[in-house]
Amino acid sequence: MSRIHSGRKGRAGSHRPFPLTKPEWVTASSEEVVEQAVTLAKGGQSAAQVGLTLRDQHGIPSSRVVTGKRLAAVLSEHGVHPEIPDDLQALLKRVVHLQRHLTTHPKDLSNRRGLALMESRIRRLARYYRQRRRLPENWRYSAAGAALQVE
Repeated sequence: MSRIHSGRKGRAGSHRPFPLTKPEWVTASSEEVVEQAVTLAKGGQSAAQVGLTLRDQHGIPSSRVVTGKRLAAVLSEHGVHPEIPDDLQALLKRVVHLQRHLTTHPKDLSNRRGLALMESRIRRLARYYRQRRRLPENWRYSAAGAALQVE
């Protein structure tokens, strides 16, 4: 697979091997994990942050192994999913930060190109999410709208 904005192939990242069964040392049941995840998500954490909190503070290495579902699916079943997906939100946050940088450093041409590439990545991802009904059909990217959504 090649990278989006480069002609190079890149190197695949490493992935943690997922065991198919729950480890013996995990004492939490599926209902307890779901309850903890929902309360953390209602506190304002994203699905990735909920997974990190469950791993680091509650000793649950993978909520997927314990519950049998992905964490985002569990949260959306309980109505705690965000209106904008996490990866799109992270890209919007990066764009807003880069736009602030470019207002103070207007001749930074390499970052101006990076901003254009990032905006095209946002448009591509938004098109994907609109097709899968995760975003409303009338959602469009705009620089001012991104600043409002991030803040």
